[in-house]
Amino acid sequence: QVQLVESGGGLVQAGGSLRLSCAASGHTFRMYAMGWFRQAPGKEREFVATISWNFGSTYYADSVKGRFTISRDNAKNTLYLQLNSLKPEDTAIYYCAAGPVLSTLRRDYNYWGQGTQVTVSS
Repeated sequence: QVQLVESGGGLVQAGGSLRLSCAASGHTFRMYAMGWFRQAPGKEREFVATISWNFGSTYYADSVKGRFTISRDNAKNTLYLQLNSLKPEDTAIYYCAAGPVLSTLRRDYNYWGQGTQVTVSS
């Protein structure tokens, strides 16, 4: 069992930065791959980034590669997403998720947080 709680969302200006956090509980954090997804109004939830539980392997969506950085601190049971050079099109609800393997697919993740709103103004 894993419970995920996101934080750090808010309103930022285009070109600015924001750091999202996802606190995990359940004593199984080190055994899970973690991912970030986002969903804008009227759109399907889309993959953003993922990180493995062991070697720190990462994979990013093309739309965010070079601007966002996913990381995790297993000792703190916390997942992070550093968002730099933000654009208005990054506006969405951001969700963290946990699954057994590194994946870009929603169906591969077993646990989800409630989401945190990120709004980027022009």
